[in-house]
Amino acid sequence: QVQLVESGGGLVQPGGSLRLSCAASGRTFSSSAMGWFRQAPGKEREFVAAVSWSGGSTGYADSVKGRFTISRDNAKNTVYLQMNSLKPEDTAVYYCAARITSDSMWLSRNAFNYNYWGQGTQVTVSS
Repeated sequence: QVQLVESGGGLVQPGGSLRLSCAASGRTFSSSAMGWFRQAPGKEREFVAAVSWSGGSTGYADSVKGRFTISRDNAKNTVYLQMNSLKPEDTAVYYCAARITSDSMWLSRNAFNYNYWGQGTQVTVSS
């Protein structure tokens, strides 16, 4: 069982930065692939970024590549999403998700492949 709690959301001006954190409880974090997804009002949930449990594999949506960076600290049971050069279209509720896996390089862009989800944190990019 993995419980996830996101934090770090808020209101930021276009061009600004935020760092989201997702703290995980349980002893399985170090063997869990982690993903960040987002959902804007009236839109479907979409993939943002993911990282394998080893940290050796990462993936990004084309819309955030070069602006967002996913990382993890297994000693702190935390995964991060550093978001730079934010745009109004990045406004959404951001969710972290986890999938326990034996494959150290596994990650997925498909939300259905993740078993555990946090409650989400709101990110608003506006002047």
